[in-house]
Amino acid sequence: MKGTTQIFQVFAGSLEGNPLGDSSTRSTPVYFPPGYAERKDARYPVVYFLHGFTGSGPSWLNVAAFSLNVPERLDYLISSGVIPPCLGVFVDGWTALGGSQWINSEGIGRYRDYVARDIVNWADRTLQTVAKPGARALVGKSSGGYGALVISRFHPDVFAHVGVHSGDAGFEFCYLHELPQALGPIAKMGGVEHWFKEFRERAQATKMKNDDHPVINMLAMAAAYSPKRGEPLNLELPVDLSSGRLKIDVWNRWLVHDPVRFVPKHLDAYRKLKSIFIDCGARDEFNLRWGTRMVVEELKNGRVEVMHEEFDDGHMNVNYRFERSLTYLAPRLERG
Repeated sequence: MKGTTQIFQVFAGSLEGNPLGDSSTRSTPVYFPPGYAERKDARYPVVYFLHGFTGSGPSWLNVAAFSLNVPERLDYLISSGVIPPCLGVFVDGWTALGGSQWINSEGIGRYRDYVARDIVNWADRTLQTVAKPGARALVGKSSGGYGALVISRFHPDVFAHVGVHSGDAGFEFCYLHELPQALGPIAKMGGVEHWFKEFRERAQATKMKNDDHPVINMLAMAAAYSPKRGEPLNLELPVDLSSGRLKIDVWNRWLVHDPVRFVPKHLDAYRKLKSIFIDCGARDEFNLRWGTRMVVEELKNGRVEVMHEEFDDGHMNVNYRFERSLTYLAPRLERG
């Protein structure tokens, strides 16, 4: 790399006292373009990156075998002159349940506030930023792409540019098929708390099993979309554990958080954005292709300009797609 990266410990007041007891101080990698240290008077726009479920801030720095990770791709684009210099802030949203969906939830914590307030304010105080909405992009993949849609809905006055890679959308398609897969293991262990305790002990001693993902994913989504204080893990499942019957009232609470539902109700917020990039894989294993198409259709019907791409790939190992979003968004960032 011709630029550099540094990991900062960032305190987030929004996360203090969160229900899961997760740390309010977060390891936050920052990418600095070439020449940043020498140009003391220069100011740079910022791309804020949101990771997917089970990711973390430092995980962005993981080595990608025979390929490039996202900070390396950002560095390549800048060093080769494809995009102008910018900063990259890789936000940490790890939780004890594997993720937060980047929303404010009574079951997880105030992760939307953490991004839109704590992280942005920290960056503007600490880094050589251009401190205005037009100089900020919010880009994420999977749950991070979902978070970019959610946060920009509430905070178009903070982030004026948004990139969504394979974001959760179309909840009937991306979540319902996993609910039956999650029921058996939970029922076998005698409930949510017993399963989670055994899972954490086993995962720490050895590793996650393939059939753990539907379970921990359902628990994390329930903590985000249908939290309920006093229930095990402070969440309410959208299915009955004994019969498997869908609890319509709880499921409807999930649907309120579906971009297919909330995007058409908040078109005024999305019209305030200066640019939106959305993509997905035609072979996405979580069926997100269809929810993505629906969201794009709603935006276009609402006269919101959006760049939409679909590629012949699945959900995993698609860091190369960030080159497309960054090439589209970074030149549009204000620089002064």
